[in-house]
Amino acid sequence: MKPKILISACLIGENVKYDGGNNALHVKILEQWKEEGVLVPLCPEVLGGLSVPRPACEVIEGTNRVVCKSGEDVSVAFAKGAKESLRIAQEEGVCMAILKARSPSCGKNIIYDGTFTSTRVNDSGITCKLLQESGIFVFSEEELALAEAFWKQKG
Repeated sequence: MKPKILISACLIGENVKYDGGNNALHVKILEQWKEEGVLVPLCPEVLGGLSVPRPACEVIEGTNRVVCKSGEDVSVAFAKGAKESLRIAQEEGVCMAILKARSPSCGKNIIYDGTFTSTRVNDSGITCKLLQESGIFVFSEEELALAEAFWKQKG
């Protein structure tokens, strides 16, 4: 089975962002991978049962607790979405993931601190951490050149 690439669905134009929009990237390499049929798009937050649109959420610094701006704890939905994302990744033979930077699910190395003040901390989102712990290489959409180089080595 040819390896595949997990990708945050919002990055390829699916309207699954918390505000109902997307973060579509119109770049050659993503178009190529889409045509080759190697992309596996998903949104961990939707997989976890959250709606579109939904309130903005952040991970409370130093924990795996995720809260909405209203204070509602949505940690269970985020954990469920992460586990389902990993299950799909394993089922599809994913070797790497391209995830949305700074997202409470998908952010890699930098996310917001849970105070809803746009304060960034050195941490990763719930799904990103689980994928990395399971041996899947994760890149943000800001690291597409690195992702492409990694993919070429795999191919």
